[in-house]
Order: sequence, then structure tokens, then C-alpha cells
Amino acid sequence: MGIRLPGVIVAKQILRRTILTGNKSSSTSSNVPKGFFAVYVGEAQKKRYVVPVSFLKQPSFQALLSKAEEEFGYDHPLGGLTIPCRGDFFIDVTYHLSRS
Repeated sequence: MGIRLPGVIVAKQILRRTILTGNKSSSTSSNVPKGFFAVYVGEAQKKRYVVPVSFLKQPSFQALLSKAEEEFGYDHPLGGLTIPCRGDFFIDVTYHLSRS
């Protein structure tokens, strides 16, 4: 059991997390650089993450997308892709994807 602080820091830098402000107009597609897409992650409080499109071909990320499809279908309440999992789990998954 150890603390992997550098990994979390790197993952946060890669994801370029932005906290939701409740104003949907602040999360327009112009805030997302080419080659990335925004997802909303969390169970109670949603946070916005910007992730590379290349994650879409990874099996572990596809599993998260399947979970989102089961929960929301194609109707995402925030207007963007919502992934129903804990933020720390999402960061861990994406950290491992960025290392491979």
C-alpha cells in the first residue's frame, strides 16, 4: 500500500480538469482543443474532464462508456457525455491509459 502522488499529479495535468460552474454556457465546444473531448464524471457532483480522443479505442475506457450507456442511454443530462463513476477511479483509469 503506497501513495502514488506523482501519478495523480500527472493524470490531473493530462486530463486538464476544469470544475463545473453550473453555467452550461461555460462548457461550450470551443473550450475543447482539437483531438480531445469533454466528459462529466462523478456520482453526486459532476466534474468536467478533457480527454484525448485516442482513449476511445482503449478497452478500459470503452467499459466506462458502456456503463454510461447503461445508466443514461443517449440522453446525457449535462448535454455532454456523462460517466457515472467516482472521480478518483476515472483518474486512475485514464492515468493508466496515458502511460500505455
